[in-house]
Amino acid sequence: MRNSLKVARWEFKRNVKNKSFVISLLLTPVLFILFATLPTLLSGSSSDEETVNVSVSDPSGIWAEQIEPFVSSADLNWDTSVVTASPEEWEAGLEEDESAVYLALDEAALRDGQITYYTTEETPESFAGEVQLLAAPLQQLNLQNAGLSEEQMAAVTTGVQFNGQELGTEQAAADTGLDALSRIIPGAFAGLILFSIVMTGMMIFQSASQEKKEKVSEIVLSSLTPSDLMQGKIIGYFWLGMLQVGVWLLIAFPFVIWRFNDLPIMEYLFVPELALLIVIALIGYLLFAALFVGLGATIEDMSSTSNFQGLVMMLPFSPVILIGPVLSDPNGLAAQVGSYIPFTSPAVLIMRLSLLEEWPWVEIAIGMTILILSVWLFMKLAGKIFEVGILLYGKNASMGEMVKWIRS
Repeated sequence: MRNSLKVARWEFKRNVKNKSFVISLLLTPVLFILFATLPTLLSGSSSDEETVNVSVSDPSGIWAEQIEPFVSSADLNWDTSVVTASPEEWEAGLEEDESAVYLALDEAALRDGQITYYTTEETPESFAGEVQLLAAPLQQLNLQNAGLSEEQMAAVTTGVQFNGQELGTEQAAADTGLDALSRIIPGAFAGLILFSIVMTGMMIFQSASQEKKEKVSEIVLSSLTPSDLMQGKIIGYFWLGMLQVGVWLLIAFPFVIWRFNDLPIMEYLFVPELALLIVIALIGYLLFAALFVGLGATIEDMSSTSNFQGLVMMLPFSPVILIGPVLSDPNGLAAQVGSYIPFTSPAVLIMRLSLLEEWPWVEIAIGMTILILSVWLFMKLAGKIFEVGILLYGKNASMGEMVKWIRS
């Protein structure tokens, strides 16, 4: 173990000093934050349009007392003023490239419900939708002028809406959102750990292949065993993964607190269930790390990997095909089967436990047992493949050759 820790420290220091790793370490959370905030920023910039100068012709005198307060409460980007000019005179007084509207509220238009407004080329297209907001107060004014009482006006203007409610679910419906967040936040945190350390675990594959190609492993193996080297790589890249998670959280946490300041995120995050979710993520890392380190020792050239080796590299992404079935039915057959397959078990278990109110402890125990046994088995197999393959030069190992190494 002492030699393995030496290898782990060497792998950790070597990658931490690598410029590409440092850039990706800092740039990845920044890109996530940018993509999360960019739509909001764009929508905010689009809503920040030029103020529309609305000139209202109001011979009936209803604008100031009954309509303008409604416009102010609607927070429309209008600069309104009452004018006595005709549309032609108003147009003649416009400045070039002015965003303006002439709104005619004469008695005939109000009585017939056909109100005309005049725009310029610079008037934004959104004004056509905004002006429709005036229909409600103007309709209420017409009903009031017709002599209807407040109760009669309410009966005329209020529509009929049907609202379904299952018996005994009022309180449950009110608490559903908070309960879901209390499960999703720990699951998302564990998923982040799994994603990060598996991605850094894939670097083991490149490290083993590169050292084999450059024949560095011959020198290293002169002072320690292949088992020490393999274990050291797994531990070292695990440290890198945890460093990556820590840096990502330091960068993203202030943004999350600002964006969701009304949610008790820390209260939802540090719950007892989080420990089990993290354990599942760490066991998943050990499984894929064993695959990657053994596979990397069999490849002489990264550009000439076989179909089998490429298929193994895609195994961490296999849970993607189960996302739909698991989200639609966390207790369904696909979710249960995915919990028992070692390559999909970590991600599927984390997804299921983030969605379910009551955890299926029997299925969790079976899935965890299969996963732990699989890690032990793949560690043994990867050790045999690594021991022979790391010193085999000249070609990439075939599937048949790896089976012979395992049997020997």
